[in-house]
Formats: sequence, C-alpha cells, structure tokens
Amino acid sequence: MADEAQLREKLRKIEALFAGAGTAGEKNAAEAALERVRARLAELQRSDEPIEMQFSLPDQWARRLFVALCRRYGLKPYRLHRQRVTTVMLRVPKRFVDQVLWPEFQELNAVLMQYLNEVTTRVIRDSVHGDTSEAAEMNPALPPR
Repeated sequence: MADEAQLREKLRKIEALFAGAGTAGEKNAAEAALERVRARLAELQRSDEPIEMQFSLPDQWARRLFVALCRRYGLKPYRLHRQRVTTVMLRVPKRFVDQVLWPEFQELNAVLMQYLNEVTTRVIRDSVHGDTSEAAEMNPALPPR
C-alpha cells in the first residue's frame, strides 16, 4: 500500500465483499454495502437474541478499528467499570459476529496493519537509520571455565 488513497480503496472493496456487492462498478458502492450489512444485522436481530460478547484487543489500532466498525453498523461498543482499556463489550447476535463483523474486521485489520508497518518502516528508514531490519541473533556466550 503505497498511499492512503489505495488503502481507502482496498478497505472499501473489503467492505463491499462482506456486504455482498453485486458489481465492482456500483455508483454508490460504499453506501450500498453499508446498507446491506445493516439490513443483515437487523434481520439477525429479529431472528437471533443479542448476547453480550467480550473482545480483547490489546493493539490500540485494532481496537480503534473494531470500535469504529461496530459504530458504523449502529452497534454500541462499551466497557464495564474496571475492565481494561483493551476490552470491548458488545450486545449483538452471535451469527452477525461470526458471519460478518469478525471476518470483516480481520481482513480490514490485516490491511491496516500492513499499511501502518509500511509507513513506520519508511519513516524510520528515511528519518532515523536506513537499516530497518531486526536485530541480529547471537549465540549466547560460553560460560567461563
């Protein structure tokens, strides 16, 4: 992912895939995809009882993405008093999480992590030091005799 525009386009395509978009050339693909997912959620809420689910997302970027994705679909993520900041609670039909929300989050998160890694590597290489490889692995020193 060379730039932010490519990232945004890839994220839109992933969302359209999970919403079941018919054609890639839909004029308002993003809005239509969002409406299809919301309709699927409403359908599942009528047929399946929402349950309280707990998600542990220690990575701040993944957590922000997950919370934003939940809010996009009209869900209300929360945290109970004294729960860690890494915990996200959600009342939602389990099938929606299993079939739509979690798989979409995983794909979006993979794309976002790849993008953030590329940007971080580029900034470090250009601003700090050109060698961004991991530290060399050394054999432990032999104990003295």
